[in-house]
Amino acid sequence: MVIRRGVRSVFITLALYLVSGAVVAYFMFHAQHGSRGLDARDTLQETLRETETELASLSAERKLWEQRLSLVRDEAVDRDVLEERARDSLGRTHRNDIIIMGR
Repeated sequence: MVIRRGVRSVFITLALYLVSGAVVAYFMFHAQHGSRGLDARDTLQETLRETETELASLSAERKLWEQRLSLVRDEAVDRDVLEERARDSLGRTHRNDIIIMGR
């Protein structure tokens, strides 16, 4: 009788440890690999870095275009820029121009 109680006590304690260990392992696994886990966070941070890099390059390009556009506005038209745009859109060249063919 005493031996059975001791064995039952050991088995119950062992079962509780196993169940609680399994629950902890389940939550730890999903905290690492789940759809909102640490791996997903790393992927999102990498995507964020790529997007910020793209934003910086697009902002620089926009600044360049705004600067070029300010040269052609009505208030202060830069004659060189206006002539360059006119020649480019009409496909004409001056006889003294040197044409460098691209790739």
